[in-house]
Amino acid sequence: MKIFIDTANIEEIRNAWNMGVIDGVTTNPTLMSMEKMKPEKIMEEIIKIVKGPISLEATHLDSYKGIVEDAEKLSRLSKNVVVKIPMTEEGMKAVKILSKKGIKTNVTLVFSANQALLAAKAGADYVSPFIGRLDDIGNEGMQIVRDIIQIYKNYNFKTQVIVASVRHPMHVVEAAKIGAHVATIPPNVIKKMFRHSLTDAGIKRFEEDWKKALSFR
Repeated sequence: MKIFIDTANIEEIRNAWNMGVIDGVTTNPTLMSMEKMKPEKIMEEIIKIVKGPISLEATHLDSYKGIVEDAEKLSRLSKNVVVKIPMTEEGMKAVKILSKKGIKTNVTLVFSANQALLAAKAGADYVSPFIGRLDDIGNEGMQIVRDIIQIYKNYNFKTQVIVASVRHPMHVVEAAKIGAHVATIPPNVIKKMFRHSLTDAGIKRFEEDWKKALSFR
């Protein structure tokens, strides 16, 4: 399973990329609004750092023509750009057109297997079910992922599943066990994935024993 980092923070992206634990990046307007940089500059810096897929979101969403224009501009920034497009009727019209143009798309704000099926039919390269938000309203978000993967396997769709709205490390484990193609993970959850109490205790013990060993000299 590939891991993308879900953020627009340049330092977090650089750190994760340098560790070798991520394969790509997903962003959105909300994440970019949290950073004290112009969106254009953020996108430019991400492209410099990351050599894998970079999901950047279209913003003119009222019509498929506006989405297509946004997507064409974004795609010119780098061959690694994947354009995020919301699950709407206008969005799927745009996905169909962009698919024929060879511009990669990531259909976002997916909350049902039906929506994921339509995205794949339209020609999306990726589909992003938001599991955490489904959990928040009392549904089992990961069940949607299971359903989507089964449907895609049944009909040999090439669309890849990006598990999004990841809230904790167990979401990542569950996504990997199910066979999701990608999980896009916030920086704080990636940090939690490193931690285990026994690892911390082991490091502390090694450090203490090494100091004892040095005292014998």
